[in-house]
Amino acid sequence: MLDDRAKLLLKALVERYIADGQPVGSRTLSRASGLELSPATIRNVMSDLEELGLIASPHTSAGRVPTARGYRLFVDTMLTVQREQLPSASLAPDQPQRVIANAAHLLSNLSHFVGVVMAPRRSSVFRHIEFLRLSEKRYLVIIVSPEGDVQNRVVFTESDYTQTQLVEAANFLNANYAGLAIEQVRERLQGEVEQLRAEIGQLMQAAVQVTSEALSESQDEVVISGERNLLAVSDFSSDMTHLRRAFDLFEQKTQLMRLLDISSQAEGVRIYIGGESQVVPFEELSVVSAPYEVDGQVVGTLGVIGPTRMPYDRMIQIVDITSKLVSNALSHHK
Repeated sequence: MLDDRAKLLLKALVERYIADGQPVGSRTLSRASGLELSPATIRNVMSDLEELGLIASPHTSAGRVPTARGYRLFVDTMLTVQREQLPSASLAPDQPQRVIANAAHLLSNLSHFVGVVMAPRRSSVFRHIEFLRLSEKRYLVIIVSPEGDVQNRVVFTESDYTQTQLVEAANFLNANYAGLAIEQVRERLQGEVEQLRAEIGQLMQAAVQVTSEALSESQDEVVISGERNLLAVSDFSSDMTHLRRAFDLFEQKTQLMRLLDISSQAEGVRIYIGGESQVVPFEELSVVSAPYEVDGQVVGTLGVIGPTRMPYDRMIQIVDITSKLVSNALSHHK
């Protein structure tokens, strides 16, 4: 266990390193902590902290920097979130895709790092469907999900249809199948298609196929905004290897999906320190995340990705506020 003096010095060291980005020496730490301790005493405490794996000494400097373990102790036991005045922000109720995109942009703008949002988990059902004739044997299928998402898909058919036939087909689907899972629609339609006029049945089956594809493609989408902000972070701009690994993470998205899925199972804001586990395997990156809700049900996760040396107190506020804004915007979009 750390005594109060060691905790205070560790807190001062982490805060100073977050602010300056430079290894912290004994003299700087003495001033930052406000403790009247001799340089020798401070060096002894720092040596103890280093033995505990909470701080490390870069080869090129006599100062110390926090380790992932040091950041974790700081975040869990020493971080005090003082509510500061953040720029006013709002998210208007809109189609879920637009709310999600706007939220990622907002997170990026407020944090000056990378904003990431996992789109709401969607049910594989449609609320409404329409057909629009584009040209001979070519039609636009307009699919509206229960959440209000609108997807458009083009289908090609062997037969040509009039607009009257298209309206007839859409009315039949909306009256008999709206709200059912797409697999149920497919099964029932196969059984009932013989009772329909053959050409209309073919159109409906084509529509069900593209609806299934549209809904499956939209699952688990991750929206990322502000990757270029990392170019202005000295931790990355000075090391192309770090920057390349970060951009690989954004491009592949698989690890991001895993991380955000874990975050959705937790309540409130969570902080993942880079390097402390396989959840965030890159020592240079940390993630501050929170789930968001629609009508009281958790449906997705959002967060900020930035350097391990980030102002966690400010990021907590930004993520917490944005999750509430997203929850409110999606709950009022009906």
